[in-house]
Amino acid sequence: MSSTPKIFSGEGSQVLAAKIAKAYGCELGKMKIQHFSDGEFQPVFEETVRGCDVFLIQSTFPPADHLLELLLMVDAAKRASARNIIAVMPYFGYARQDRKDKPRVAIGSKLVANLLTAAGVTRIMTMDLHADQIQGFFDVPVDHLYASALFAGHIKNNATDNMIVVAPDIGGSKRANAYSKYLGLEMAMIYKQRAAANQVEGMTLIGDVKGKDVIMIDDMVDTAGTLCKAADLLIDNGAKSVTAYCTHPILSGSAYDKIEKSKLSKLVVTDTIPLKQSSSRIEVISVADLFGDVIKKLLVDESISSSFIF
Repeated sequence: MSSTPKIFSGEGSQVLAAKIAKAYGCELGKMKIQHFSDGEFQPVFEETVRGCDVFLIQSTFPPADHLLELLLMVDAAKRASARNIIAVMPYFGYARQDRKDKPRVAIGSKLVANLLTAAGVTRIMTMDLHADQIQGFFDVPVDHLYASALFAGHIKNNATDNMIVVAPDIGGSKRANAYSKYLGLEMAMIYKQRAAANQVEGMTLIGDVKGKDVIMIDDMVDTAGTLCKAADLLIDNGAKSVTAYCTHPILSGSAYDKIEKSKLSKLVVTDTIPLKQSSSRIEVISVADLFGDVIKKLLVDESISSSFIF
């Protein structure tokens, strides 16, 4: 790859993209999204990208226009003769649809992978996929970054004498176990039963949290229903405090109200998705420096393994 990339942003991730470009050491490329009165839109590059390595930064959180915008940006770059087109998706939307868990459903993450490949991406860069196997849905290289590179240091800097890592569900046990081993902490787990998507029917705590400061780890927080119920359950079982670390702050519906009314001490998130509103209980850690550093390494064909801590 060349050492002079061009970095562009979709409308959904402009603030983060500007930070990533600054971390890399350049400015965002000139591009506009032309909007039509019926809601249709068209990305337009206002500078040449011929023969360039083009990084297109866009998280694909709802609405679906963010995904379509990224696809159109990729197509525009391909038709403008860009040499390499790297889709930088700090948050990869539709990642929860990674398998056929019931009859007659779509595997949305595979469809999105197909669309990006068909549009012309030559590489994907993303963070904390809901399921690691989604990388295999692509036939192009995937640089999968982890928020643990940021969260682990934050946990250490705010450590207490009696901390424990808790997995919010069985699916998050592998992630929680990695944190507990790296930090040298004990681990507990919450077993939950769902009535339907975004609806938790029941929760059971496995482990002892009495008198401990709980660190709860997850890849995303959507309605915050599970997170808040888990925090309440942990406090009711004797936990001294509950701090949650969730990479992607989707925070839909009444999530902010739930967080304010819950027994959760603090929610630490990244800026892969911009917050809809501020909250005294939510702390944001930027991923810009991490992405900027990986872009630098990618352009000189250097290993990015040093960007991971576990």
